[in-house]
Amino acid sequence: MSAGFENGRHRTEDAGASAGRPADWSELGQDVRQIGDVALERGYGLVEAAREQVNGYVGRRKDDAAQSVADFAKALRDSGNGLEHQPNVKAFFDSAAEGLDQLAGSIRERSFEEFYADIEAVARRRPAAVAVATFVTGFLAARFIKSSAHPSHAVPRRDAPLGERRPGGTRYPA
Repeated sequence: MSAGFENGRHRTEDAGASAGRPADWSELGQDVRQIGDVALERGYGLVEAAREQVNGYVGRRKDDAAQSVADFAKALRDSGNGLEHQPNVKAFFDSAAEGLDQLAGSIRERSFEEFYADIEAVARRRPAAVAVATFVTGFLAARFIKSSAHPSHAVPRRDAPLGERRPGGTRYPA
């Protein structure tokens, strides 16, 4: 059997098998296309199932978030009730509570897609503000994680043999 290129086309020579080659390749191509179509169809099904699961989860969490905001508004309004002798401060508390009640209603009424579209629109209008907010959020998250982590020298290693020395020179408890 020899293989090569002739006039820009792939040429194979095999005694007795050259007549069956094109049919085998076309059948193989059809099989590959069918497998690709099935994989694509299953992929779309997986994506749709994941989307439904995410929407269900977000829907449940959305109701929880709306209830938390409404509870916070009620607590804010209740704390403002003790300020009868300071009408300006009470008006501020009432106004903030009213705004939170509106936010809770908005969270309940709107879908995840609507929230996503709003966030996307803000990101397109003010990309610098989004970049700064992302940076600040990342910085604060990193600081929180770092502050809540235990120092490596204060926590005994679980894989250390009993009586082995810590980096500071003290021994692990035996």
